[in-house]
Amino acid sequence: MKIGYPCVNEAMDCTAASTFRLAFYSEERLIASVANNLACVRRMLEWNVSQGLLFFRMGSGIVPFGSHEINTFPWQSHFKAEFKALGDYIKANNLRVSFHPDQFVVLNSPDSGIVQRSIAELVYQGSMFDLMELDSTAKLQIHVGGLYGDRDLAISRFATVHATLPEAVKVRLVVENDDRLFSLRDCLRLHQLTGVPILFDNFHHECLNHGESMTDALHLAAGTWNLAHDGVPMMDYSSQALGERKGKHTDKIVEELFRDFLAQLQGLDMDIMLEIKNKEVSALQAVAILRELGLAASAPNLPVPPLSLSDGKPKAKRVVKASAN
Repeated sequence: MKIGYPCVNEAMDCTAASTFRLAFYSEERLIASVANNLACVRRMLEWNVSQGLLFFRMGSGIVPFGSHEINTFPWQSHFKAEFKALGDYIKANNLRVSFHPDQFVVLNSPDSGIVQRSIAELVYQGSMFDLMELDSTAKLQIHVGGLYGDRDLAISRFATVHATLPEAVKVRLVVENDDRLFSLRDCLRLHQLTGVPILFDNFHHECLNHGESMTDALHLAAGTWNLAHDGVPMMDYSSQALGERKGKHTDKIVEELFRDFLAQLQGLDMDIMLEIKNKEVSALQAVAILRELGLAASAPNLPVPPLSLSDGKPKAKRVVKASAN
């Protein structure tokens, strides 16, 4: 069982999502941003390995405008060695990695333009895994999409588009149950049509379900994964923030709730991504609980980079550049 957190290590003085505005696009800016982002990803992975955090969701913006038509620079060949080195490190340290494309990736949209842009984004992100020479256990996580007034048609439209995807994307794709539109039951219907595995979100299931117990739901979702091709099932974990609107995640892990959740796994092996605001701080607490329960290996005897995590606050300011419009 592996514990992870998404995209950003709050205690680090670097960002793996440095970018620039589309109006200022140039090959020089692109090269500088990609070089920075890959170097920062490597630093984060090294820190994670030193802490025994072996699951990491990488940010989608490693290559600014990676799927945009403006980007004609051959970044794949230019950074081939750097991507391969990153993949070699991931494999050598038994890390699990994923991408979670942004909400604009909607395969079941009735707008063909949105669908084509969504496919282009998935191809771009999947190509980074290919450059890292990672197998199909490195996943691309998306939602089913929009309802558009007809649930059956929305699911059918996803299946139709899925059938047209490049195989390199198709073997990596997983769908997540959400908290408002598409429940685990809907995702199971989609799995029957496409074979796509379900990345289970426990909190979304608490918000939207059809009476399935958490244990039953976990096993139903895990049953959609082929261990040989997909790896250990992945899932997202979070819990409701007290006093906040329904569906708002907690800022930090609630130990009692996490322990209760682990008991509901009933021996099921899952790689758990924490959807919690303070990221690596909660991940360290979670992996400590797993070690206590014999569900994770003891901490590795590796040098620890000098990062302060007291109170969950970074001691160094992260570098954040202007985002794209």
